[in-house]
Amino acid sequence: MGRWMKPEIYPLVGAMAFVTSLVVFQLTRNVLTNPEVRINKQRRSMAVLENKEEGERYAEHGLRKFLRTRPPEIMPTINHFFSNDDK
Repeated sequence: MGRWMKPEIYPLVGAMAFVTSLVVFQLTRNVLTNPEVRINKQRRSMAVLENKEEGERYAEHGLRKFLRTRPPEIMPTINHFFSNDDK
């Protein structure tokens, strides 16, 4: 790759690979676990899905449950350093 791509491009390629992997993950998650997506004929034939539990399970995933227990700060160390609170 060194002949047709400069070394300055490597971080951009890395960032694009990371973003592409996030997109693929989200699309796969939606196709496989989203209760609103209907792939097989049996589920497509139902006009209204009565699956409240499945929808709640999809919406309340592990990352959301973990973040709910964390304080709503992005950088708590810097926030405490620059705040006037003496904790």
